[in-house]
Amino acid sequence: MKSTDSLLISLYQKGDEEALSTLIHRHQRELFTFILYKINDQDLANDIFQDTFIKIIVMLKEGRYNEEGKFILWAKRIAQNLIIDHFRAKAKNIKVSETTFESDEFSIFDLIREPSENIEDQLVSLQIQEDLLKMLQFLPQNQQEVIKLRFFDGLSFKEIAEHTDMSINTTLGRVRYALINLRKIMEENNIVLTR
Repeated sequence: MKSTDSLLISLYQKGDEEALSTLIHRHQRELFTFILYKINDQDLANDIFQDTFIKIIVMLKEGRYNEEGKFILWAKRIAQNLIIDHFRAKAKNIKVSETTFESDEFSIFDLIREPSENIEDQLVSLQIQEDLLKMLQFLPQNQQEVIKLRFFDGLSFKEIAEHTDMSINTTLGRVRYALINLRKIMEENNIVLTR
């Protein structure tokens, strides 16, 4: 019989290290995919993934996990915060010295070159994703699942259908209804998500 996350957490807090191993093994792929999708850098994703589980372990040992939702959502919030912290620290560390401009090979683009979005855009994107995660709580569970898989985990509709044992048409329908419901929630609460 498969143990629930709550049971595994309880067992770990009572000293059962194997329970933690089971919990990590159960969620490592989903959590790593979530992190990698956010930052699109394999090495950095590995670092943040490890930091996330270290923080999870510390918080569990300190008894700071309360059963307010699913473990994986809590773990993703921790990862999200670590990602934001990383980009904030990176933004603070960009310095230009006087000697930087003395070289003929210097280009201002060396300082601002980013693979896709700049740091500010990345922080705004992360904030939008956090706001969206909060709004998802108002959707039915089956719509929450397909939205998370599609837009947060980056799965294709075919992959979602396989993951959830649904047909592609059912998957498309659920995503469509979820987006309609999210728009209604945004309109009713005057929420605007912009870059």
